[in-house]
Amino acid sequence: MTDVWDFCLKIGAAILAGLVVGVERELKKKQAGLKTNALVSAGAAIFVIISLNFKTDFGVDITRVLSQVVVGIGFLGAGVIIKDRNNVKGLTTAATVWCSAALGCLAATEMYWELLFATIFIVIVNYLFAFVDKKIS
Repeated sequence: MTDVWDFCLKIGAAILAGLVVGVERELKKKQAGLKTNALVSAGAAIFVIISLNFKTDFGVDITRVLSQVVVGIGFLGAGVIIKDRNNVKGLTTAATVWCSAALGCLAATEMYWELLFATIFIVIVNYLFAFVDKKIS
């Protein structure tokens, strides 16, 4: 079983990473901002933590929860994608929510360095490539 402090550390790290990613979305007034990214990251972490508690049980494949997080977040992300004639909006927001779920999975599995760097890279991609995208368009 997971002890309460270990649980709090993992969830806290997941929420912090989600908040950091959500800041950029919030500043750009996008649909999924601070709360959404923090909650998606926390939720993914919680599901993975639950599955890790069964890792020693016979016949249990704890990696199935990871795959279900990926699929489940895909449905959530699909809800923010809007097609208007020849224009598609919300793809970056959907991808960012998907990445926030991945951050939660990293936190739950105690991959804290990977969590830090992934968070930084996601924020860099959203900030830096927004400028590049504008220049290309």
